[in-house]
Amino acid sequence: MHPFGVSQHALNNLEQYKYSAVDLSPVSKYIMQPYWTWATTLFPMWIAPNLITLLGFVFIMGNVALVLVYIPDLSAGEPSWIYFSMGAGIFLYSTFDNVDGKQARRTGSSSPLGELFDHGVDALNSSFGTILQAAGLGVGLSGYYVALIFMVVTAFFFSTWETYYTGTLYLGYVNGPTEGLLLAVFSLIVSGLYGSKIWWTKIDDIMIMAHLPITNSNLRLIDTSVGTIFLLLIITQIPVSIIRVRNACRQKRRSFTMAMLHIVPFAIINIAIYIWISAPGSIALNTHGILFSCTWGISFGRIAALIVLGHVTHTNYPLYPMIVIPYVIGAVLARGPEIFGQHLHFSTILGEAAETRYIHIMFALVALDYMFWILTVINQFCKHLGIQCLRISPQVKRD
Repeated sequence: MHPFGVSQHALNNLEQYKYSAVDLSPVSKYIMQPYWTWATTLFPMWIAPNLITLLGFVFIMGNVALVLVYIPDLSAGEPSWIYFSMGAGIFLYSTFDNVDGKQARRTGSSSPLGELFDHGVDALNSSFGTILQAAGLGVGLSGYYVALIFMVVTAFFFSTWETYYTGTLYLGYVNGPTEGLLLAVFSLIVSGLYGSKIWWTKIDDIMIMAHLPITNSNLRLIDTSVGTIFLLLIITQIPVSIIRVRNACRQKRRSFTMAMLHIVPFAIINIAIYIWISAPGSIALNTHGILFSCTWGISFGRIAALIVLGHVTHTNYPLYPMIVIPYVIGAVLARGPEIFGQHLHFSTILGEAAETRYIHIMFALVALDYMFWILTVINQFCKHLGIQCLRISPQVKRD
Protein backbone atom coordinates (compact mmCIF):
# COMPACT_ATOMS: atom_id res chain seq x y z
CA MET A 1 0.00 0.00 0.00
CA HIS A 2 1.45 3.33 -1.02
CA PRO A 3 2.08 5.86 1.81
CA PHE A 4 -0.06 8.52 0.16
CA GLY A 5 -2.53 6.43 -1.73
CA VAL A 6 -3.58 2.99 -2.89
CA SER A 7 -1.65 0.64 -5.15
CA GLN A 8 -3.18 -0.59 -8.40
CA HIS A 9 -3.14 -4.11 -6.97
CA ALA A 10 -5.27 -2.95 -4.04
CA LEU A 11 -7.68 -1.15 -6.36
CA ASN A 12 -8.06 -4.28 -8.46
CA ASN A 13 -8.97 -6.19 -5.30
CA LEU A 14 -12.07 -4.01 -4.91
CA GLU A 15 -13.76 -6.47 -7.26
CA GLN A 16 -13.72 -8.97 -4.37
CA TYR A 17 -15.47 -6.55 -2.02
CA LYS A 18 -18.63 -7.69 -0.29
CA TYR A 19 -20.19 -5.91 2.66
CA SER A 20 -20.92 -8.09 5.68
CA ALA A 21 -22.42 -7.01 8.99
CA VAL A 22 -24.36 -8.53 11.89
CA ASP A 23 -26.43 -6.43 14.29
CA LEU A 24 -27.84 -8.38 17.25
CA SER A 25 -29.27 -5.39 19.12
CA PRO A 26 -33.01 -5.78 19.94
CA VAL A 27 -33.24 -2.00 20.28
CA SER A 28 -31.88 -1.64 16.77
CA LYS A 29 -34.12 -4.35 15.31
CA TYR A 30 -37.45 -3.47 16.90
CA ILE A 31 -37.21 0.27 17.56
CA MET A 32 -34.52 2.02 15.56
CA GLN A 33 -34.65 0.08 12.27
CA PRO A 34 -38.29 1.07 11.57
CA TYR A 35 -37.37 4.67 12.38
CA TRP A 36 -34.27 4.61 10.15
CA THR A 37 -36.27 3.05 7.32
CA TRP A 38 -38.85 5.81 7.60
CA ALA A 39 -36.15 8.50 7.83
CA THR A 40 -34.60 7.21 4.60
CA THR A 41 -37.79 8.06 2.71
CA LEU A 42 -37.32 11.74 3.64
CA PHE A 43 -34.21 11.96 1.46
CA PRO A 44 -34.59 12.51 -2.30
CA MET A 45 -33.25 9.77 -4.55
CA TRP A 46 -30.59 12.12 -5.96
CA ILE A 47 -28.79 12.61 -2.62
CA ALA A 48 -25.66 10.45 -2.46
CA PRO A 49 -25.17 8.21 0.60
CA ASN A 50 -21.72 9.69 1.31
CA LEU A 51 -23.23 13.17 1.33
CA ILE A 52 -25.71 11.99 3.97
CA THR A 53 -22.80 10.63 6.02
CA LEU A 54 -20.94 13.93 5.74
CA LEU A 55 -24.01 16.00 6.64
CA GLY A 56 -24.48 13.88 9.75
CA PHE A 57 -20.93 14.68 10.84
CA VAL A 58 -21.63 18.39 10.31
CA PHE A 59 -24.11 18.18 13.21
CA ILE A 60 -21.29 16.94 15.43
CA MET A 61 -18.74 19.53 14.32
CA GLY A 62 -21.28 22.34 14.59
CA ASN A 63 -21.87 21.43 18.22
CA VAL A 64 -18.14 21.11 18.86
CA ALA A 65 -17.91 24.74 17.71
CA LEU A 66 -20.64 25.64 20.24
CA VAL A 67 -18.67 23.89 22.97
CA LEU A 68 -15.57 25.93 22.10
CA VAL A 69 -17.63 29.11 22.47
CA TYR A 70 -19.78 28.31 25.51
CA ILE A 71 -17.99 25.52 27.41
CA PRO A 72 -14.31 25.63 26.40
CA ASP A 73 -13.25 24.06 29.69
CA LEU A 74 -15.89 21.27 29.38
CA SER A 75 -17.24 22.09 32.85
CA ALA A 76 -20.66 23.42 33.83
CA GLY A 77 -21.97 25.60 31.04
CA GLU A 78 -24.75 28.00 30.25
CA PRO A 79 -27.15 28.39 28.56
CA SER A 80 -28.90 25.05 29.05
CA TRP A 81 -30.09 24.90 25.44
CA ILE A 82 -26.59 23.92 24.35
CA TYR A 83 -27.07 20.51 25.97
CA PHE A 84 -30.26 19.95 23.99
CA SER A 85 -28.41 21.05 20.86
CA MET A 86 -25.63 18.54 21.52
CA GLY A 87 -28.17 15.79 22.18
CA ALA A 88 -30.00 16.60 18.95
CA GLY A 89 -26.68 16.70 17.08
CA ILE A 90 -25.67 13.22 18.25
CA PHE A 91 -29.15 11.82 17.51
CA LEU A 92 -29.17 13.31 14.01
CA TYR A 93 -25.64 12.05 13.41
CA SER A 94 -26.76 8.56 14.41
CA THR A 95 -29.79 8.84 12.15
CA PHE A 96 -27.81 9.97 9.14
CA ASP A 97 -25.14 7.34 9.85
CA ASN A 98 -27.76 4.60 9.60
CA VAL A 99 -29.70 6.14 6.73
CA ASP A 100 -26.67 6.33 4.41
CA GLY A 101 -26.47 2.57 3.93
CA LYS A 102 -30.20 2.30 3.29
CA GLN A 103 -29.96 5.15 0.80
CA ALA A 104 -27.12 3.33 -0.97
CA ARG A 105 -29.20 0.18 -1.36
CA ARG A 106 -32.25 2.24 -2.29
CA THR A 107 -30.42 4.02 -5.10
CA GLY A 108 -28.26 1.10 -6.16
CA SER A 109 -25.10 3.06 -5.39
CA SER A 110 -23.44 0.78 -2.82
CA SER A 111 -19.66 0.60 -3.16
CA PRO A 112 -16.52 -0.14 -1.12
CA LEU A 113 -15.96 3.63 -1.00
CA GLY A 114 -19.18 3.88 0.99
CA GLU A 115 -17.86 1.59 3.73
CA LEU A 116 -14.52 3.42 3.84
CA PHE A 117 -16.23 6.82 3.94
CA ASP A 118 -18.82 5.77 6.52
CA HIS A 119 -16.42 4.11 8.94
CA GLY A 120 -13.83 6.81 8.37
CA VAL A 121 -16.29 9.44 9.54
CA ASP A 122 -17.37 7.19 12.43
CA ALA A 123 -13.73 6.97 13.51
CA LEU A 124 -13.43 10.76 13.62
CA ASN A 125 -16.69 10.98 15.53
CA SER A 126 -15.39 8.63 18.20
CA SER A 127 -13.27 11.49 19.55
CA PHE A 128 -15.13 14.60 18.36
CA GLY A 129 -18.46 13.20 19.54
CA THR A 130 -16.90 12.39 22.91
CA ILE A 131 -16.06 16.08 23.32
CA LEU A 132 -19.81 16.72 23.35
CA GLN A 133 -20.39 13.90 25.82
CA ALA A 134 -17.66 15.21 28.12
CA ALA A 135 -19.11 18.72 27.99
CA GLY A 136 -22.55 17.32 28.76
CA LEU A 137 -21.27 15.50 31.83
CA GLY A 138 -19.27 18.55 32.91
CA VAL A 139 -16.10 16.54 33.47
CA GLY A 140 -13.78 19.41 32.58
CA LEU A 141 -10.28 18.92 31.19
CA SER A 142 -9.64 16.13 33.64
CA GLY A 143 -8.83 12.46 33.84
CA TYR A 144 -12.51 11.69 33.25
CA TYR A 145 -12.26 13.41 29.87
CA VAL A 146 -9.20 11.40 28.89
CA ALA A 147 -10.84 8.19 30.12
CA LEU A 148 -13.98 8.81 28.04
CA ILE A 149 -12.04 9.38 24.83
CA PHE A 150 -9.74 6.44 25.54
CA MET A 151 -12.65 4.06 26.08
CA VAL A 152 -14.61 5.14 23.00
CA VAL A 153 -11.54 5.11 20.75
CA THR A 154 -10.39 1.74 22.11
CA ALA A 155 -13.81 0.17 21.56
CA PHE A 156 -13.84 1.46 17.98
CA PHE A 157 -10.30 0.24 17.35
CA PHE A 158 -11.02 -3.31 18.49
CA SER A 159 -14.22 -3.41 16.44
CA THR A 160 -12.31 -2.27 13.33
CA TRP A 161 -9.40 -4.63 14.03
CA GLU A 162 -11.89 -7.48 14.45
CA THR A 163 -13.66 -6.62 11.19
CA TYR A 164 -10.36 -6.71 9.30
CA TYR A 165 -9.65 -10.28 10.37
CA THR A 166 -13.19 -11.70 10.38
CA GLY A 167 -14.49 -9.84 7.33
CA THR A 168 -17.70 -9.01 9.19
CA LEU A 169 -18.74 -6.06 11.32
CA TYR A 170 -20.29 -7.51 14.48
CA LEU A 171 -22.57 -5.37 16.62
CA GLY A 172 -23.59 -7.10 19.84
CA TYR A 173 -26.85 -7.16 21.78
CA VAL A 174 -25.71 -3.92 23.39
CA ASN A 175 -23.37 -1.84 21.24
CA GLY A 176 -21.93 1.64 20.93
CA PRO A 177 -23.48 2.75 17.62
CA THR A 178 -27.01 2.07 18.92
CA GLU A 179 -27.39 1.91 22.70
CA GLY A 180 -24.21 3.90 23.32
CA LEU A 181 -25.33 6.88 21.26
CA LEU A 182 -28.89 6.71 22.66
CA LEU A 183 -27.50 6.80 26.20
CA ALA A 184 -25.32 9.75 25.22
CA VAL A 185 -28.39 11.58 23.93
CA PHE A 186 -30.30 10.73 27.12
CA SER A 187 -27.48 12.04 29.33
CA LEU A 188 -27.39 15.32 27.40
CA ILE A 189 -31.15 15.74 27.80
CA VAL A 190 -30.74 15.19 31.55
CA SER A 191 -27.98 17.81 31.62
CA GLY A 192 -30.24 20.20 29.73
CA LEU A 193 -33.02 19.73 32.27
CA TYR A 194 -31.01 19.69 35.49
CA GLY A 195 -27.57 21.02 34.56
CA SER A 196 -24.38 19.01 34.18
CA LYS A 197 -23.79 19.21 37.94
CA ILE A 198 -26.41 16.48 38.34
CA TRP A 199 -23.77 13.95 37.31
CA TRP A 200 -21.62 14.95 40.26
CA THR A 201 -24.36 14.12 42.76
CA LYS A 202 -23.45 11.48 45.34
CA ILE A 203 -25.47 8.30 44.98
CA ASP A 204 -26.40 8.51 48.68
CA ASP A 205 -28.25 11.73 47.86
CA ILE A 206 -30.44 10.02 45.24
CA MET A 207 -33.48 8.59 46.96
CA ILE A 208 -34.09 5.59 44.69
CA MET A 209 -30.44 4.51 44.95
CA ALA A 210 -29.70 5.37 48.56
CA HIS A 211 -30.37 1.86 49.90
CA LEU A 212 -28.43 -0.11 47.30
CA PRO A 213 -25.88 -2.45 48.92
CA ILE A 214 -23.15 -1.20 46.57
CA THR A 215 -23.66 2.38 47.67
CA ASN A 216 -20.53 4.19 48.74
CA SER A 217 -20.84 7.57 50.43
CA ASN A 218 -18.25 9.04 48.07
CA LEU A 219 -19.53 7.44 44.86
CA ARG A 220 -21.06 9.86 42.35
CA LEU A 221 -23.16 9.37 39.24
CA ILE A 222 -20.21 10.31 37.04
CA ASP A 223 -18.16 7.54 38.67
CA THR A 224 -20.81 4.90 38.02
CA SER A 225 -21.32 6.12 34.44
CA VAL A 226 -17.63 6.06 33.48
CA GLY A 227 -17.07 2.88 35.48
CA THR A 228 -19.89 1.07 33.69
CA ILE A 229 -18.49 2.01 30.28
CA PHE A 230 -15.06 0.79 31.37
CA LEU A 231 -16.42 -2.54 32.63
CA LEU A 232 -18.37 -3.11 29.41
CA LEU A 233 -15.18 -2.41 27.45
CA ILE A 234 -13.07 -4.80 29.54
CA ILE A 235 -15.68 -7.54 29.94
CA THR A 236 -17.34 -7.53 26.52
CA GLN A 237 -15.75 -5.56 23.67
CA ILE A 238 -12.07 -6.45 24.04
CA PRO A 239 -12.37 -10.15 25.02
CA VAL A 240 -15.11 -10.84 22.45
CA SER A 241 -13.10 -9.18 19.68
CA ILE A 242 -9.99 -11.17 20.58
CA ILE A 243 -11.92 -14.46 20.65
CA ARG A 244 -13.53 -13.77 17.27
CA VAL A 245 -10.19 -12.84 15.72
CA ARG A 246 -8.60 -15.99 17.15
CA ASN A 247 -11.37 -18.13 15.65
CA ALA A 248 -11.10 -16.33 12.30
CA CYS A 249 -7.33 -16.82 12.23
CA ARG A 250 -7.78 -20.55 12.87
CA GLN A 251 -10.36 -20.87 10.09
CA LYS A 252 -8.29 -18.87 7.60
CA ARG A 253 -4.96 -20.33 8.76
CA ARG A 254 -3.54 -16.96 9.62
CA SER A 255 -1.19 -16.10 12.48
CA PHE A 256 -3.10 -15.12 15.61
CA THR A 257 0.18 -13.98 17.18
CA MET A 258 0.69 -11.52 14.33
CA ALA A 259 -2.89 -10.31 14.73
CA MET A 260 -2.22 -9.59 18.41
CA LEU A 261 1.04 -7.83 17.55
CA HIS A 262 -0.93 -5.50 15.29
CA ILE A 263 -2.51 -4.05 18.43
CA VAL A 264 0.89 -2.88 19.70
CA PRO A 265 1.23 0.40 17.71
CA PHE A 266 -2.21 1.53 18.89
CA ALA A 267 -1.25 0.65 22.46
CA ILE A 268 2.03 2.57 22.14
CA ILE A 269 0.19 5.73 21.06
CA ASN A 270 -2.18 5.56 24.03
CA ILE A 271 0.61 4.83 26.50
CA ALA A 272 2.66 7.71 25.07
CA ILE A 273 -0.32 10.04 25.40
CA TYR A 274 -0.80 9.06 29.04
CA ILE A 275 2.90 9.54 29.80
CA TRP A 276 2.81 12.93 28.08
CA ILE A 277 -0.30 14.49 29.59
CA SER A 278 0.42 13.14 33.09
CA ALA A 279 3.92 14.62 33.16
CA PRO A 280 4.50 17.25 35.87
CA GLY A 281 4.36 20.66 34.29
CA SER A 282 2.74 19.50 31.04
CA ILE A 283 -0.05 21.78 29.81
CA ALA A 284 -1.23 19.44 27.05
CA LEU A 285 -4.40 18.54 28.97
CA ASN A 286 -5.10 21.44 31.30
CA THR A 287 -4.51 24.22 28.77
CA HIS A 288 -4.82 22.58 25.35
CA GLY A 289 -7.09 19.64 26.18
CA ILE A 290 -9.56 20.03 23.32
CA LEU A 291 -6.89 20.79 20.70
CA PHE A 292 -4.82 17.85 21.91
CA SER A 293 -7.80 15.49 21.81
CA CYS A 294 -8.68 16.70 18.31
CA THR A 295 -5.14 15.84 17.23
CA TRP A 296 -5.45 12.46 18.89
CA GLY A 297 -8.84 11.97 17.22
CA ILE A 298 -7.59 12.79 13.73
CA SER A 299 -4.62 10.46 14.20
CA PHE A 300 -6.99 7.71 15.25
CA GLY A 301 -9.22 8.52 12.28
CA ARG A 302 -6.24 7.89 10.02
CA ILE A 303 -5.41 4.61 11.78
CA ALA A 304 -8.99 3.31 11.59
CA ALA A 305 -9.33 4.37 7.95
CA LEU A 306 -6.09 2.55 7.11
CA ILE A 307 -7.46 -0.64 8.67
CA VAL A 308 -10.79 -0.29 6.85
CA LEU A 309 -8.87 0.35 3.63
CA GLY A 310 -6.93 -2.86 4.16
CA HIS A 311 -10.21 -4.67 4.78
CA VAL A 312 -12.03 -3.50 1.64
CA THR A 313 -8.96 -3.93 -0.61
CA HIS A 314 -7.91 -7.31 0.86
CA THR A 315 -4.37 -6.09 1.49
CA ASN A 316 -1.95 -6.52 4.39
CA TYR A 317 -2.76 -5.06 7.77
CA PRO A 318 -1.39 -1.49 7.79
CA LEU A 319 1.55 -0.28 9.83
CA TYR A 320 1.72 3.39 10.76
CA PRO A 321 5.01 4.32 12.46
CA MET A 322 4.82 7.94 11.29
CA ILE A 323 1.57 8.36 13.22
CA VAL A 324 3.09 6.90 16.38
CA ILE A 325 6.38 8.83 16.41
CA PRO A 326 5.07 12.37 17.21
CA TYR A 327 3.34 11.10 20.36
CA VAL A 328 6.41 9.19 21.51
CA ILE A 329 8.53 12.31 20.95
CA GLY A 330 6.02 14.38 22.92
CA ALA A 331 6.11 11.90 25.79
CA VAL A 332 9.91 11.85 25.86
CA LEU A 333 10.13 15.65 25.78
CA ALA A 334 7.48 16.02 28.48
CA ARG A 335 9.36 13.60 30.73
CA GLY A 336 12.78 14.91 29.73
CA PRO A 337 13.90 16.08 33.18
CA GLU A 338 12.98 12.69 34.68
CA ILE A 339 14.54 10.65 31.88
CA PHE A 340 17.73 12.59 31.22
CA GLY A 341 18.21 14.51 34.43
CA GLN A 342 17.86 18.20 35.21
CA HIS A 343 21.57 18.76 34.59
CA LEU A 344 20.89 18.40 30.83
CA HIS A 345 18.72 21.52 30.99
CA PHE A 346 15.76 19.89 29.24
CA SER A 347 13.51 22.35 31.03
CA THR A 348 14.28 24.87 28.29
CA ILE A 349 12.71 22.49 25.75
CA LEU A 350 9.76 21.61 27.96
CA GLY A 351 8.61 25.13 28.72
CA GLU A 352 4.95 26.03 28.24
CA ALA A 353 5.65 28.07 25.12
CA ALA A 354 7.59 25.24 23.48
CA GLU A 355 4.94 22.65 24.35
CA THR A 356 2.22 24.95 23.03
CA ARG A 357 4.08 25.35 19.73
CA TYR A 358 4.68 21.62 19.48
CA ILE A 359 0.98 20.82 20.01
CA HIS A 360 -0.15 23.43 17.48
CA ILE A 361 2.38 22.29 14.86
CA MET A 362 1.49 18.67 15.52
CA PHE A 363 -2.23 19.38 15.06
CA ALA A 364 -1.61 21.23 11.79
CA LEU A 365 0.61 18.49 10.38
CA VAL A 366 -1.71 15.69 11.47
CA ALA A 367 -4.76 17.44 10.01
CA LEU A 368 -3.05 18.31 6.72
CA ASP A 369 -1.60 14.82 6.37
CA TYR A 370 -5.01 13.26 6.98
CA MET A 371 -6.78 15.52 4.51
CA PHE A 372 -4.17 14.97 1.79
CA TRP A 373 -4.19 11.22 2.30
CA ILE A 374 -7.95 10.69 2.49
CA LEU A 375 -8.65 12.93 -0.51
CA THR A 376 -6.02 11.04 -2.51
CA VAL A 377 -7.57 7.69 -1.60
CA ILE A 378 -11.12 8.88 -2.34
CA ASN A 379 -10.01 10.23 -5.72
CA GLN A 380 -8.33 6.91 -6.59
CA PHE A 381 -11.42 4.95 -5.57
CA CYS A 382 -13.70 7.20 -7.62
CA LYS A 383 -11.54 6.96 -10.74
CA HIS A 384 -11.20 3.19 -10.48
CA LEU A 385 -14.89 2.55 -9.76
CA GLY A 386 -16.16 5.21 -12.15
CA ILE A 387 -18.21 6.97 -9.49
CA GLN A 388 -18.33 10.31 -7.67
CA CYS A 389 -17.93 10.61 -3.92
CA LEU A 390 -20.70 13.08 -3.05
CA ARG A 391 -22.93 12.62 -6.08
CA ILE A 392 -24.73 9.65 -7.57
CA SER A 393 -23.11 9.15 -10.95
CA PRO A 394 -25.48 9.11 -13.94
CA GLN A 395 -24.28 5.67 -14.96
CA VAL A 396 -25.37 4.18 -11.63
CA LYS A 397 -28.60 2.31 -12.17
CA ARG A 398 -31.19 2.98 -9.50
CA ASP A 399 -33.33 0.18 -8.15
